[in-house]
Amino acid sequence: MSIMKKIKVGIRNSRLSIAQTNEFIEFFCSKYENFNPGNFEINFITTSGDQHQDIRLDQLGGKGLFSKEIESHLIDEKVDMAVHSLKDLPQELSSKLEIVCWLKREDERDVLLSNNGQTIETLPSYSIIGTSSVRRRSQILKKRKDLNIKLLRGNVDTRIQKLRNNEYDAIILAYAGVKRLGKEKEITQILNTDDFLPAAGQGSVGIQINCNNLDLQEMLSLLSHNETKICNQAERIVLNQIGANCNSPIGVLAKIFEQEIRIQSQLLNHNGDILFASNTKGSIDEHQLIAKDLGSEILKNIGQEKINQLDNFKDDFNYTP
Repeated sequence: MSIMKKIKVGIRNSRLSIAQTNEFIEFFCSKYENFNPGNFEINFITTSGDQHQDIRLDQLGGKGLFSKEIESHLIDEKVDMAVHSLKDLPQELSSKLEIVCWLKREDERDVLLSNNGQTIETLPSYSIIGTSSVRRRSQILKKRKDLNIKLLRGNVDTRIQKLRNNEYDAIILAYAGVKRLGKEKEITQILNTDDFLPAAGQGSVGIQINCNNLDLQEMLSLLSHNETKICNQAERIVLNQIGANCNSPIGVLAKIFEQEIRIQSQLLNHNGDILFASNTKGSIDEHQLIAKDLGSEILKNIGQEKINQLDNFKDDFNYTP
């Protein structure tokens, strides 16, 4: 690719998206010394998810609302690449686009931020805890049915400000986003994955391009972090296998230990009861088969009809004990 050409990058207009994009550009330029940050042109694209921050994502159409408009720009070749938080990408991607580069995964765990230094265990009964995640809502109820749960939308800074304004007693966020914004001092507690198994792709950043862009495809694929790619593929396969959407209260986490991949999964109902939990492992080379088998095991134990019912969660998100 000619270094004279500006590489147009499409992203959401948020501090986190900018931080992730800067991380990627710095990494790209460190590997391709003929390039510098001036070779990149950032294009901010307003998504439906950003326009309607007072409405639940599932009622608007799901996680794809953070990527649909950006992907349209890629398909129309208005931008050359997109930088995505992979947990925000829907399971079904356009056949005209592909993720060709995975940055090394940041910490995948959830964190609790509270006003009075309280942990998830020590929050007083009836405290108000904020989240926008159906998964986290169920996990909170599994842990504490005596807490008030209140919908919380907006970017990381907005959510923290709402906490500091005492609209909430505590909130739950992704550790990766908090770290990338340099807000670690705000964290009260890092939540363990036994109680708060993360969403598929949480902590991971993927670079998406148009399949026709062969120059970028070659350059970016050489930069991809293979372990992150394998783990993300496995996690997304599990969700694809059961047809999960943003309403699915499911956590999936794949990790690699030497030459073995281990996939932890947990499916809950909307009352916080565990419907399915599994730890499976096998050879890295068979990660796709292992993930498909895990998805099939979930279907066998729970049934597609039950999973579809979970996905059609229409109740009020807020919970009062």
